Amino acid sequence: MKQTISIIGSGFSSLAASCYLAKAGYEVTVFEKNETIGGRARQLKKEGFIFDIGPTWYWMPDVFERFFSDFNKTPAEYYSLEKLNPAYSVYFGKDDFITIEDTLEKIVKAFEAEEKGSSIKLKKFIDQAKSNYDIAIKDLVYNPGVSPLELITPETIKKVNQFFGNIKNDVRKEFKNDRLAKILEFPVLFLGAKPSDTPSFYSFMNYADFGLGTFHPKKGMYQVILAIATMAQELGVSIKTNSPIEKIIVKDNKATGVISKGTTYYSDIVLSGADYHHSETLLDKTHRQYSESYWNKKTFAPSSLLFYIGFDKKLKNVNHHTLFFDVDFDVHAQAIYDHPKWPDKPLFYASFPSMTDRHAAPENMEAGIFLIPLAPGLKDTPELRESYYEKIITRFENLTSQKVKAHVIFKESFCINDFIKDYNSYKGNAYGMANTLLQTAFLRPKLKSKKVKNLFFTGQLTVPGPGVPPALISGKLVADLIVKHHKN
Repeated sequence: MKQTISIIGSGFSSLAASCYLAKAGYEVTVFEKNETIGGRARQLKKEGFIFDIGPTWYWMPDVFERFFSDFNKTPAEYYSLEKLNPAYSVYFGKDDFITIEDTLEKIVKAFEAEEKGSSIKLKKFIDQAKSNYDIAIKDLVYNPGVSPLELITPETIKKVNQFFGNIKNDVRKEFKNDRLAKILEFPVLFLGAKPSDTPSFYSFMNYADFGLGTFHPKKGMYQVILAIATMAQELGVSIKTNSPIEKIIVKDNKATGVISKGTTYYSDIVLSGADYHHSETLLDKTHRQYSESYWNKKTFAPSSLLFYIGFDKKLKNVNHHTLFFDVDFDVHAQAIYDHPKWPDKPLFYASFPSMTDRHAAPENMEAGIFLIPLAPGLKDTPELRESYYEKIITRFENLTSQKVKAHVIFKESFCINDFIKDYNSYKGNAYGMANTLLQTAFLRPKLKSKKVKNLFFTGQLTVPGPGVPPALISGKLVADLIVKHHKN
């Protein structure tokens, strides 16, 4: 008889794990608390507009290809990808922006135009980043974070200094132009920590950015969730929505199932892809591995205040992805990591998927997503949301020289309270636990419970870390661990 597995949550990690486990011969049931699958990567549909609620950047296409190839499939069988050109633009002041195009050659020219001599430094920097990418993505991140020895390979020994340096120092040493430095520091924000707290080795994110480029799946990132769910169901996975989990059942120190809406579902193994901290609250205290003080001391990636806006006209002077760095980056970072508070002058990011994708908005209209990174755990009120909407929309109008306020058909917001309510997210974080030196690989919360047999975890609070590609990898790692555990 097939061994059974209950999976909590239907985000990227859970769905990826469900595919690998079904392929390995397990009978898999996925429980999702919300009405629709996808976890943080859900979708908002309103008045003919479609928004990705969560991730909007498609980076590292090779990781997606590797995932689908494990099932003899390709992404193209499920969704079509478009490489964005430009990838994004960065505003530094009114009508003052730098555009990052779709090839390294073009980006090198843009850097040289900004600062003479910078093109040579950029090529060298990206060569180093590519070398790190090849080691990290082809090898290191596919380790389960069980032992420190996973990090020791002939390649990493040569790069040992890269684990103790930091991105900010590396960038600022080479690039004196503040605007170029900010552009190079930006990708590591996806890893959830300040550039000054992110090991140099993570410059591989710069290769993901400049070397591989930025893509958009037609009809949005949700298509990737639907693709993986379709594949899971083809492999025999059962998915139950509107099924919040109240308890993980443990008998004789062994996970034996879950309780959802008062009904008990027994299984041989339990895997939680829900927020790790929340998952442990589903256990009696004696079965939890990590204390409240453990979680409290960790560096969490930011939360976010997001606005999903329908505009009744097309917008100008912006690209599909546009970053607004017209205020002090370091001051905002301090408000996230050092002295948590609502930032006085926030950086923000905006995405206009309808510039690329006609499905995102009705004709001659624009879908806009605005994001302000915030410290997790802050007070979140309708009044604060509204005041920050006014701040950024006024700045947006000024920086891009256009009036938009009167053209807003509707706006929906999503912030700390929603991350907690919808995803049981610890302190309302948006991206999990940051990848700092002391929160890398084997130093992250474990995929396998140390206290309860047959209980496993996956997702952005465990190995390898925040982001969509790492989430897919996390699903693979935990599935491999379960299969190996079963064989033993």
